[in-house]
Amino acid sequence: MESLSINRPNMAEALNLGPQQNRAQRCFVQSGSLIIHYEATVELTAAIDFANGLFEQQYMELPADALPYLNPSRFCESDLLGTFALREFGNTTKGLVRVRSICDWVFNNLTYVSGSTDSQTTAQDVFVQRQGVCRDYAHLSIAFCRGIGIPARYVCGYAVNLQPADFHGYFEAFLGDSWYLFDATRMAPVGGFVRIATGHDAADVPFATYIGSAQLRSKKIWANWPQGSVAPAPLPDQAAISTV
Repeated sequence: MESLSINRPNMAEALNLGPQQNRAQRCFVQSGSLIIHYEATVELTAAIDFANGLFEQQYMELPADALPYLNPSRFCESDLLGTFALREFGNTTKGLVRVRSICDWVFNNLTYVSGSTDSQTTAQDVFVQRQGVCRDYAHLSIAFCRGIGIPARYVCGYAVNLQPADFHGYFEAFLGDSWYLFDATRMAPVGGFVRIATGHDAADVPFATYIGSAQLRSKKIWANWPQGSVAPAPLPDQAAISTV
């Protein structure tokens, strides 16, 4: 169940963008206020798999649609960070253990500081300055994964019980035969992530893109378990969630 209201409905057009067919709304607005309200109840159909099935595919065995997520991208310079990634994680047990090791490194070596980065900050910038926000944690994790040959992609979405409540950025790594969710910030349970869009990095899936002059006056984002529902148990260390 979902509802979308825009105070200028005749100016809005629903679109599906990119290879992932991410949903978007294109709005044509003259001078004045634009008010958008979206609300949905989402049923998560997550698959939980364990480490013995979450191995790294050899390059020749990877599906074609995963290959683009091995390449460097605008915010994830895996070509520049690959040497470090191989030195740091090259001898780690392959598969889920190695991706979790990458998340642990990012969590332990970065400090979450709101406002410390902006829309131009890249994974390499964050690697040097050692602080950032959720999208920066995801970008650096993605760059490390790609640098050692694991396809990885950016996910923007909602996160249940995230504090402070806001949109959230995390990532997926391709293990076994599917994509699995990871979040190096550890700010919310992965089992409560709701996908909005998927791309190479945040450049593919901005929450909003302004063409012309616009100023954000206010926003309010929230994601909660439905009243009366029971939150899922924490994910075991040797397991990962796929929502693909």
